[in-house]
Amino acid sequence: MNLFTDLRAGVLSALSEMQAEGVLPEGLDFANVAVEPPRDAAHGDMATNAAMVLAKPAKMKPRDIADALAVKLSADPRVASAEVAGPGFLNLRLAPEIWQGLVRAVLETGTGFGRSDMGQGKRVNVEYVSANPTGPLHVGHTRGAVFGDALASLLDFAGYEVTREYYINDGGAQVDVLARSVYLRYLEAHGQEVAFEDGTYPGDYLIAVGEALKAKVGDAFVDKGEQFWLQEVRDFATDAMMDLIRSDLASLGVKMDAFFSEKSLYGTGRIEAAIANLDEKGLIYRGTLEPPKGKVPEDWEPREQTLFRSTSHGDDVDRPIKKSDGSWTYFAPDIAYHFDKVERGYDALIDVFGADHGGYVKRMKAAVSALSEGQTPLDIKLTQLVRLFKNGEPFKMSKRAGTFVTLADVVEQVGPDVTRFVMLTRKNDAPLDFDFDKVLEQSRENPVFYVQYAHARVCSVIRKAREAGIDVDDPTLASADLSGMSDPAELALAKSLAEWPRLVQIAARTNEPHRISFALYDIASDLHALYNKGNDAPELRFFQEGDPEATQSKIALARACAVVISTGLGILGVAPVEEMR
Repeated sequence: MNLFTDLRAGVLSALSEMQAEGVLPEGLDFANVAVEPPRDAAHGDMATNAAMVLAKPAKMKPRDIADALAVKLSADPRVASAEVAGPGFLNLRLAPEIWQGLVRAVLETGTGFGRSDMGQGKRVNVEYVSANPTGPLHVGHTRGAVFGDALASLLDFAGYEVTREYYINDGGAQVDVLARSVYLRYLEAHGQEVAFEDGTYPGDYLIAVGEALKAKVGDAFVDKGEQFWLQEVRDFATDAMMDLIRSDLASLGVKMDAFFSEKSLYGTGRIEAAIANLDEKGLIYRGTLEPPKGKVPEDWEPREQTLFRSTSHGDDVDRPIKKSDGSWTYFAPDIAYHFDKVERGYDALIDVFGADHGGYVKRMKAAVSALSEGQTPLDIKLTQLVRLFKNGEPFKMSKRAGTFVTLADVVEQVGPDVTRFVMLTRKNDAPLDFDFDKVLEQSRENPVFYVQYAHARVCSVIRKAREAGIDVDDPTLASADLSGMSDPAELALAKSLAEWPRLVQIAARTNEPHRISFALYDIASDLHALYNKGNDAPELRFFQEGDPEATQSKIALARACAVVISTGLGILGVAPVEEMR
C-alpha cells in the first residue's frame, strides 16, 4: 500500500476525464505530475503540482486547471477536501478512514509493508569494501561496508535481485609487501630479531600469521632468497588476511555473496580480452597526453603510451592502460573486472569507493559505458572520511593495526548495531563524526537510542496489555475500532507511516540508504510526541485502564509504528530492541 502512488493514480484518472470532457487538450504528458507531502503540514495531507506542470503545454492558466481538478478530486471518497493555493498548487486533505485503513494495512502486511516491485527483478551488482588484503579493515572500510550492505538490502526490499561482491585487490605490488612483512614475522617466530623498514606492515596482527607459516613449513624458508618463498608466502598471507577480513565483516553482520580475485585476471587472457573489446570499438590507440593541469611535475616528459579513449564516453582526458615497460596500469585490470561484470548480465552496477577514489569515477564510468555500449549503468558512491572521538579527544590509533583504528576496535567499543546505524546518519558523501560517548547517550540527540527507544516503548505497552489479559496480536489489532483516531498527534504518526513506502522507493531510486535512518527518526519522533502528550491527556495513552477495546485501538497505531521501525532497522542491518537496558 502506497497512499501517494494511489492518490497520484486518482489525479491522473481525473486529468484523463478532463481531457475527455475537453477541459484539457489531448496529448499531454503526465510523467512529471507528482503527489507529495506539502511543504507545510498545515496546508494539508498531500499536494499535487499537476496544474503547474501542465499549464504551459496545455496553454492554460495553472489556476484554471487547478480549479477544475479540485472539483474532480472532491468527488473522490478518499479526499475530504481539495483546496487551490497560490498560482495553482492543489492541497488535499484525506478522509479519516484513509488513516485508519493505513494502520490496518501495516498490521496486516507486517514487515512487508513498504516492499515494492519497483526493481522488477532487475539484477544489480553492488561491490563494496574491496579493501587491499594487507591487514584488518579500518574505520573508513567500516563506513563503506555498512553503506554497501544497507544499500544492497534496500534494493532487495525494493524488488531488485542483488549480488553483494568483494573485489580482492591481490594482484598488485602491495601484496608482495605483505608477503615480505609476513616473512619477517616468520623469522621472528624462529627467534630472529627483525626490523620493519618503511613500506612494510608492522602491525601486531601479522604475528599470528608468521607463527602459522612456521607451523606449516618449519624452517624451509629461513635465510632463503625471495625467489624460494615469495609466491607461496604471498598466497598464504593473502588467504590469512581474507580470513581476517571475513571475520571483521561477520562481526558487523556483513556477508558477501561473491569474492572476485584481481589475480585471476592476470595470465588468463581476461585483461587482453577486455582491452580487445575496446580496441574493436576504436577506443584504444597510441598517443601522447597533455601535461597535467596545474603545477607540472619536474620529472614529467611527454611520451607515447597505449591509451583508452575515455573522453568518448564522458571522461575529461584519455587514460593510459599500459606502462612504458609494457606492463598493465592499475586501470587495465579494473577494466577487465568490470567487463566480467557486464558479461555476467547485470542490469546495473554499483561501486562503493572510499573518498580517495574520487579521481577514478569518470574513467571507470567511461569504461563501463564503452564495454556495455551504454546499456549497463554504473553508479559510483564515494564514502567520505569518518572522524573518531572519545572523551572529547580524537580517538588514537590501534596498536594492533599499527597505523589506524580498526573495524574491530569500533565494534568492540559500541557493538555492531550502534556502529551500523551511526554510519548511516549522514549522506555517504558527507564527512561523519563518530563520538564513542555520544553514540551511547540515552537522549534525543542520539538517533540510535531515540529510534530503538520508540520500538522498546511499544513493546513495553504490549507486554503490559498482555499481562492485563488483553489480546494484542496483530490480527486482533487490525480489526480494532479505529474511528477514534483523530487527535493531531495520532494523525501525525499515521502520516509518517504513510510516507514510509514512498521514502523507500526514493531511497532505492537514488541509492541513498541514509534516507531510511532519517525516516525512522521522524517516525520515532512522532511516536514519542504522542506518548508524551498522553501524560497530560489520558485519553491518548496507549494503555486505557479497564477498557480493553480502547486499549486495542490505541495500541494498534503504536504497534504499526513498531512494525515499520523494525522493518527499517532490518534494512539497515540493525536488530530492534524490546527493552532498553
